[in-house]
Amino acid sequence: MTPPSGPPVQPAAINGRRRRDGGRSTLIALVSTVVFFSLVGWVIVSSSSWPQVQQDFFDGGVFWRSLPEIVGALITNIQLFLIAEVLVLALGLLLAVLRSLPGPVFFPVRLLAIAWADVFRGLPSILIIYLLGFGVSALGIPGLPNDPFFWAVVSLTLVYTAYVSEVYRAGIESIHPSQAAAARSLGLTRAQALRHVVIPQAVRRVIPPLLNDFIGLQKDSVLVSLIGVVEAFRTANIQQEALFNYTPYVALGAVFLVMTLPLTRLTDYLVARDRRRYLAGAR
Repeated sequence: MTPPSGPPVQPAAINGRRRRDGGRSTLIALVSTVVFFSLVGWVIVSSSSWPQVQQDFFDGGVFWRSLPEIVGALITNIQLFLIAEVLVLALGLLLAVLRSLPGPVFFPVRLLAIAWADVFRGLPSILIIYLLGFGVSALGIPGLPNDPFFWAVVSLTLVYTAYVSEVYRAGIESIHPSQAAAARSLGLTRAQALRHVVIPQAVRRVIPPLLNDFIGLQKDSVLVSLIGVVEAFRTANIQQEALFNYTPYVALGAVFLVMTLPLTRLTDYLVARDRRRYLAGAR
């Protein structure tokens, strides 16, 4: 015996119910967010040490006084990571391709690529910057630059090339071998198949993790202040020592948030888009 069937549900009713549920969820999320951050703010400002912390870290006058110099010095950071990004993109791809070369004859090349990735991912970035900025430049080798900015670019390039090469390698290995085999069957050489078939697909797949690495590179550009490069962090440090106040560091953090948040949101959007495409293709 079959149960009686009711009238069919109209699409308009379903869409209306979804809109109501979506509006209710948005309202709940908004209210819970306001309540949570209001409680956190109340706990902070009701602390007995809040007036002193506010004076030392959140002085509005010091913030606006130090902000122009920090923004001006940020140009050095931007130049630094833009130059390093171009070098890292090229060298990282080259390192990934060298590591994927088949055959025993290329074993020394693969070993060199593996050593580069392992060493520069295993050592702290600050240590690489110290060793190159103070050690190599102090050798006094004729023709070797002694400019701290040059060694800052070299240090960050070496470190992030190791990370980016692994991202590229993961993208290359994610391409099914049948892609290269099909290209070879059409008469392409191994190098042509890699260049025209495998690498373009691999690069498209690894754009989100590449953007994550470049966000890290932007932030790590402040480490080069330790070898004498006067950039945004060093300028904030000078301001702090002159004013006996830590607010310039807060201003520096605000500047970096303004610079990195758009790239962070773009990365999240690309990840979500790739996920939607994957799910749509799996159906």
